[in-house]
Amino acid sequence: MEKRKYTVTITETLKMNVEVEAEDEFEAEQIVSDRWHDSEYILDADYFTNVDFKAREVVRKKAERDER
Repeated sequence: MEKRKYTVTITETLKMNVEVEAEDEFEAEQIVSDRWHDSEYILDADYFTNVDFKAREVVRKKAERDER
């Protein structure tokens, strides 16, 4: 059986819960987003929650296949 090529995407998920005081959900998200962009929150391996692997076969164009 001939082996085929695959591209595998690795997606890691990091998660942190942050409490802030705000007028509403939008403001709370904006405050945390601003602080995250200012590097006040750094998510590293300690905040790892999940990993996912997704494979897709590499599809060659007909011209590429004909060259083989």
